[in-house]
Amino acid sequence: MYYNGVYHLFYQYNPKGAVWGNIVWAHSVSRDLVSWERLENAIYPSRTFDAYGCWSGSATIVAGKPVILYTGIIDGANTQVQNYAIPANLSDPYLRVWVKPDNNPLIKPDPYINKTAFRDPTTAWKAADGRWRLSLGGRWGHRGIAYLYRSKDFVRWLKAEQPLHTTAGTGNWECPDFFPVAVSGESGLDTSAAGAHVRHVMKVSLDVTRYEYYTIGSYENDKYTPGKDMIDGWNGLRYDYGNFYASKTFFDPKKNRRILWGWANESDSMADDVEKGWAGIQLIPRKVWLDPSGKQLLQWPVEEIKKLRGKKIEIKNKKLEKGRIIEIKNITSAQADVEVVFSFNSLDKAEPFDPKWDRYDAQKLCGKKGSTVHGGLGPFGLATLASKKLEEFTPVFFRVFKDQSKHIVLMCSDASRSSLKDGKGSYRPSFAGFIDADLSKKKLSLRSLIDNSVVESFGEGGKTCISSRVYPTLAVYENAHLYVFNNGSENVQIDTLRAWSMNRPKNMNQ
Repeated sequence: MYYNGVYHLFYQYNPKGAVWGNIVWAHSVSRDLVSWERLENAIYPSRTFDAYGCWSGSATIVAGKPVILYTGIIDGANTQVQNYAIPANLSDPYLRVWVKPDNNPLIKPDPYINKTAFRDPTTAWKAADGRWRLSLGGRWGHRGIAYLYRSKDFVRWLKAEQPLHTTAGTGNWECPDFFPVAVSGESGLDTSAAGAHVRHVMKVSLDVTRYEYYTIGSYENDKYTPGKDMIDGWNGLRYDYGNFYASKTFFDPKKNRRILWGWANESDSMADDVEKGWAGIQLIPRKVWLDPSGKQLLQWPVEEIKKLRGKKIEIKNKKLEKGRIIEIKNITSAQADVEVVFSFNSLDKAEPFDPKWDRYDAQKLCGKKGSTVHGGLGPFGLATLASKKLEEFTPVFFRVFKDQSKHIVLMCSDASRSSLKDGKGSYRPSFAGFIDADLSKKKLSLRSLIDNSVVESFGEGGKTCISSRVYPTLAVYENAHLYVFNNGSENVQIDTLRAWSMNRPKNMNQ
């Protein structure tokens, strides 16, 4: 949340180890989303209503004051309730200490709720009747549910007869997020915004797949309805097609934008996590807004990340014939920001899209058509975190296919080649997503943020995003290299490539 000039990040944290358990709400603060200061933990098990755990939730600004809603577990049977916490001292700019009033829990599961799948309250919003609304994730059988609750005073909450939204066959809904987006423009909206100029987004984290899915639709009479062209389920739109889960957006009144922040879950095995001493990180915060088509959201790293840019190199009008690879030198390849625009003269060599392929399983297709599998128009892109002789690398690339009536663009971030180390128990697939790209100008753009063990990539201005969590053994620090390549028979041109060494952020008070 943003409050009185400070950004607050609260996150699930185990102070006793690098595996799940002993979860508390850790707390960090920043004034620019780049330089952060770690504070003492904000919420931890201490009362009967959260004795067995403090799980995810959200913050809402109520009458000018922040209120945290979070899920507590009250017994060994995993019964989940909803609690609130408030700052102990509003004059403290960092809100270091939070207290839990005695009237907790605010919301308990009724007999028609699965009490073991009843969690993660959203940021609340105010409707036209002046009452607050919030949603909670859950399931009944295999049906995912976003429950809806109403309150006049933010203390006494009543469940609506009908859920905000529900879908069959999806499994448990975790970390639901429900927010408005403007029909036009990039400005963000306060969570309570409504009207003809607004559409709404429903995002859920699916416990079964460990991926997130969202739809765009309408919100009327306390009911959310996905748009008619939306896929509401496992084949739907995703914020990110890689290591990305349990995300949350918030409205930033400082710069009038909505910011999305996701968690990169690990690609390593649990044994590796224990050995190295960490697991899971927050990715770079992203500005999010509605694509002019209205069919999807766009995402882009917050502008403040540019503060870390250092030495710059630039390449223009460079031809990439089939099999050609060019090294991008004179920057810190292990920590870099790279923006590139590729162009091509023709779509004629695009490979036919086999009708047997699953149109919704880009990841499986990327596994078949990897960066070293020669094609027609593509694969071309970046080889990030690469060793000198390419024994290991994480390629981020495009490949264009021709369907019966249109062209299909595949974007991949192939973590399967990222490391030479034994991958027992590790998760290093060929992450991929399709891009709804306009190829009339015969151009495709890519931005990748590279940071030692993470590659965050944004295709076509943020239409498709893929984050890969990787652990190379050779391509580390000064031994990491960065290449541009083309393994397609169609010549590709680098119209422009700009790359920056990225400096480390300073402590917030430095």
